[in-house]
Amino acid sequence: MGCTIVPIAGKRAKSPSRTAVAADVKHIQLKMDADARLAAAAGGAARCFGDAAGLEDASLSQLQSTVIAACREEFRHLDAAHPHLEVTLSRFTDRIEVTLAHEAGSSPPLGLDAVVGFAAQMGHNSGGPGALKGVDRVQFETHGRCAIMRLTKFLHSPASTA
Repeated sequence: MGCTIVPIAGKRAKSPSRTAVAADVKHIQLKMDADARLAAAAGGAARCFGDAAGLEDASLSQLQSTVIAACREEFRHLDAAHPHLEVTLSRFTDRIEVTLAHEAGSSPPLGLDAVVGFAAQMGHNSGGPGALKGVDRVQFETHGRCAIMRLTKFLHSPASTA
């Protein structure tokens, strides 16, 4: 590592030379309050991952919209005792995963009625152009009092990998 020595106020000071390093981010973890601006940030991060993975503009917009809608839906389940939503974005060679997790209060974290209601609200069951069109798989699970929604966008269609 090289250093640059410059005189400052009559004394010599050393400053290490900075070397540009290519960074390829593959994992981002956000802990956020129920704020639509933060949902947009999570959507922007998903769009960035999709762009780095080579998705086309239409797919990027759909992925971004899906993540924002999922964050807003999860915000509805936050309460004063557990006011934070944890969003984890991971980019793998074959997929992008967005995991939204929050701790539930006194009621069960997530019931089947909430899953069906969210899918119907987003147009998933009707085959319409709902917000879930941006991902290929939506999973809901619970671990103790933690409710988890996992959105997966595959980068290659199953037919092309076979």
